Amino acid sequence: MTWHTPVDGLHVPLITPFTAEGTVAADALEALARAALDAGATGLVALGTTGETAVLDADERRTVVEVCARVCEERGAHLTVGAGSNDTRAGERALAGLAGTGASAALVTVPAFTRPSEEGVVAHFTRLAAACPVPLIVYHIPYRTGLPLSVDALRALARIPGVAAVKYAPGAITQDTMELLGDPVPGFSVLAGDDVFVSPLLALGASGAILASAHLATGRFTELAAAWRSGDTVRARDLGHALARMSAALFREPNPAVVKGVLHERGLIPTAEVRLPLLPARPDSVSRSLRLLTEVEGTVTAA
Repeated sequence: MTWHTPVDGLHVPLITPFTAEGTVAADALEALARAALDAGATGLVALGTTGETAVLDADERRTVVEVCARVCEERGAHLTVGAGSNDTRAGERALAGLAGTGASAALVTVPAFTRPSEEGVVAHFTRLAAACPVPLIVYHIPYRTGLPLSVDALRALARIPGVAAVKYAPGAITQDTMELLGDPVPGFSVLAGDDVFVSPLLALGASGAILASAHLATGRFTELAAAWRSGDTVRARDLGHALARMSAALFREPNPAVVKGVLHERGLIPTAEVRLPLLPARPDSVSRSLRLLTEVEGTVTAA
């Protein structure tokens, strides 16, 4: 498999930390970005769902992208920016606006709630790819969009010029998963997007991942990918199980509440606040995740 193309490897979709006054904590965001890349992440994702993009205003979104772009440029890392819209024309405008931002890819969710046909989804992304100055990553997450796509539809998306990858988060390992990874489309990357299933997806041939859980134990996730890549199945299985337990705890409440709670407890962000309609994580969810994180950090690294 090809691993080091711009959209492969481990990418961390950054949270947006807030100050006690409720503003974006840009210094904390910058520190998180540096820490993720220093721990081995290939790139960052700005303005993903984990970043609470829906509740950021235009100035805040601009700040987040600028901070992440600056860190990625310094580190020679890849920056993916979440963009797009259910409205194809609005999506074209948003994606065209990525020119000059430092983005090396755009993450665009399959239209939610509208529920177009699969042919409509392909037409939508064909238009978006033509308007976008950087490669597109299709975000396939049916439990949020209400629109599961068949493997044939995903392959049709893969053949669109300018579409480079899919963030694949179907919520299970299905027959379609086996077909998609068992007969890969040349030049098209499948990135694991379900944190709990990242280990089996890598084992089956996914060429990377975009994982909110990788804010924590980032180095362990990079070890997991390296273990599957090198064929160290014993190490990969053990580490994959430990990381899956941690990820399940982090998603015990709506993302990114628990991740923020753990980061705050570790002193990495000034508050654990999320914006309504999300609520801060319960203390028991945070304490459970901290315990599992400690266990993951204590696992023995393969020589």
